[in-house]
Amino acid sequence: MHVTLEQSTGAHLITAADQDIAIPATLRYTSADPLAVHIDFPPHTTLDGEAATWTFARVLLGEGLRAPAGPGTVRVRPCGASHTYVEFHSPVGVAVLRFTTSDLYRFLARTYTVIAPGEETVGAELDHGLAALFGGRV
Repeated sequence: MHVTLEQSTGAHLITAADQDIAIPATLRYTSADPLAVHIDFPPHTTLDGEAATWTFARVLLGEGLRAPAGPGTVRVRPCGASHTYVEFHSPVGVAVLRFTTSDLYRFLARTYTVIAPGEETVGAELDHGLAALFGGRV
């Protein structure tokens, strides 16, 4: 049986004009995908009016709370002692969101109670995925 954690939180979208717009977000973690964390945004906060989810490595979130991390489409970096920026890069642009660092730490700590860092196993799922990719041969 898989465990899913959800934590509602607020974020602030930082615009190109240095305005900040409060938006709701939900942090989510599931033992079915133990290496990842998810940030869900409701439909009214997106350009296309559809709910959106960004998924990235749980370790990236942990690293980004201490120092800038993430060379890819998601980047996380501290902003002073009490805030953390999460940047989402896509072909249409970049969204920079500011979260309260203590909210992110609390969420991350809760994920560690489900599966401790370094104890994630993806063996069976990885084997099935590789088998499908390579036509049944692993």
